[in-house]
Amino acid sequence: MSNDRATGDDVRVQECPGGPLLVRGAAAWVDRDGTEHPVTRPVVAVCRCDRSQRQPWCDGTHKFVTPEASGRATA
Repeated sequence: MSNDRATGDDVRVQECPGGPLLVRGAAAWVDRDGTEHPVTRPVVAVCRCDRSQRQPWCDGTHKFVTPEASGRATA
């Protein structure tokens, strides 16, 4: 997720411990492959466990995945 980023004028990002990134004020989310995903809501949840079926958006899968299984450290 190191190359992922939000675009917009007043973007704020909050890490949820063991969960997604909450992104406020973004116009788009650009994933590590460079694909731009338009943001149509004031707040979106971006997956950090890499297991969501709705990438790059969180679908709650992190609740059922241990940090060791996902290969990601939790915040």
